[in-house]
Amino acid sequence: MADATPTPTSLDGVTSLYRRFRPGRFVELRGQDHVVRALQGAVKNDRISHAYLFSGPRGTGKTTTARILAKALNCENPHDGDACNVCASCLAITKGSSLDVIELDAASNNGVDDMRDITVGAWHGTPGRWKVYIFDEVHQLSKAASAALLKTLEEPPQHVVFVLATTDPHKVLPTIRSRTQHLEFRLIAGSTLSSLLHDVQGAAGLSADAATIDAAVRLGRGSARDALSALDQLIATGSIDETQPQFDGLFHALVNEDPVEALTTLAHLRQDGWDPEQLAENFAAEVRQVFLLQVAPEVADAVDADRARLGAWGEQLGLARTVRILETFGRSMREMKSAPEKIAIFEVALVRLIRPDLDSSIDALEQRVTKLERGANRVVAVAPEPAAPTLRPIGATDSKSAAMPGARAVTASNPPTPTPPTPAAANPPAPAAPTTVVNPSTLEFDDVRDRFVQRVVPRTSRSAQLLLKSADVRALDGLRLTIALPSEEMRQNTEMISQGLRGALEHEFKVAMQVEWVVDASLLSSTPAPTQRPTRSRAPVSELPDESYSPDESSIVVQSVADHLITEMFPGAEEIS
Repeated sequence: MADATPTPTSLDGVTSLYRRFRPGRFVELRGQDHVVRALQGAVKNDRISHAYLFSGPRGTGKTTTARILAKALNCENPHDGDACNVCASCLAITKGSSLDVIELDAASNNGVDDMRDITVGAWHGTPGRWKVYIFDEVHQLSKAASAALLKTLEEPPQHVVFVLATTDPHKVLPTIRSRTQHLEFRLIAGSTLSSLLHDVQGAAGLSADAATIDAAVRLGRGSARDALSALDQLIATGSIDETQPQFDGLFHALVNEDPVEALTTLAHLRQDGWDPEQLAENFAAEVRQVFLLQVAPEVADAVDADRARLGAWGEQLGLARTVRILETFGRSMREMKSAPEKIAIFEVALVRLIRPDLDSSIDALEQRVTKLERGANRVVAVAPEPAAPTLRPIGATDSKSAAMPGARAVTASNPPTPTPPTPAAANPPAPAAPTTVVNPSTLEFDDVRDRFVQRVVPRTSRSAQLLLKSADVRALDGLRLTIALPSEEMRQNTEMISQGLRGALEHEFKVAMQVEWVVDASLLSSTPAPTQRPTRSRAPVSELPDESYSPDESSIVVQSVADHLITEMFPGAEEIS
């Protein structure tokens, strides 16, 4: 590790890297500086707590730190709150033969009788100054065992320190957590793991190139133990490709929208022995790196060749599709846990991502609309019109048809059936102009208001049109459109029409616009009676042209949800009492 320390004698012959190079002092711990400062300062200033709770992901150093704390408390030659790691007490703790340290697995000692024996033994003396109990996975203690431990934690012997380690602190009883100092361990940064593995490589004399170490860092995912185990495996196999699936075929199929290639690649991965859940998890991890490289490259863990490869896939997929892939596989991994045929969930997810017409979600619909709009905006070459037929005098014959054998001659006794001439169009329709995308900075309020009344509202549903008849477009701020309604009740019912209205706005202006609803009670006083035609100096939303309404119906102005329902159920009806 950071300091060159001899391998403990109890581990002679052990080849596992994470055991050979396990930290033995606070100074050797990496990635948990906040924990080191708290514990080393407590030992140095003689302010030791009677109980600690270490929580965090696996392989981040919880049990190792507990052992180092026990060494520092009983070390014969401590230095600046840290153990020397060479005295008899430190070596005994390293070998696991010290009477001052009792390590227990809460998973196998979770009964109330086991806990009573432990609490009774806590009062017995030991050779060292401190007796340290280390409970691993303490969240697996039963309720009765936790209750038996509670009293001892509250009033422990003066020479006893309890260290409780867990990966799930929320499962530990709150009464136990409140009687401990809680120190949270964090995942180790990729740069720290890379430095650790390079130091281990030099100390152990391993022949591993930079690509192998980078792969071990990526497979470690913030865990020092997992990274060292991955380095062991990579060196043993001699190949990076054999330790993790290759997903370039899936990325290529997603970019090219080729379902056959996607399913073929997935079938080959299955033939190589990869489990569907493992494949989904690893693929989601790679897509996450693609997502991070597009949004926040400094946060991504991918390095060197992998970083360039995943960044290139991200440029081809785009951010929107990358997010949709992540969300789809997040749902698929949950479905796989209870599915009898897990690979089928993976296959369906891939096909839905490639064929959005098979997916009814809003994201898939948005992808289809975007694809159609891109196709509509392309310049299409106009096919040349066919040449006009050659005119000839009446009675003349075509030389080609006369020369053909079996052709019928046109004579006076056998006149041809006259064909009425096709009338030429006086004004041929002009070709449709290509759809143009509106620049938000060029939108003007008056133009937006007129187009909203004349084009947007008629595209909405019947209920939305009834509600918008009493509305008034007030302001435009960038892409935010403010619409006033006469009552709070009507504003609360805009959620039912908001999605359709936003779709109609985006269809008209080719940009995603936000709608802000406000209440203006003055619209009630300025609105005419329901049976009268409203008159205004400028065209209100209620005067929108709609072919689905009769002239009497277009003049109806509703002011509440009840009016909407009555008008929709009984069009043309009039309330007389």
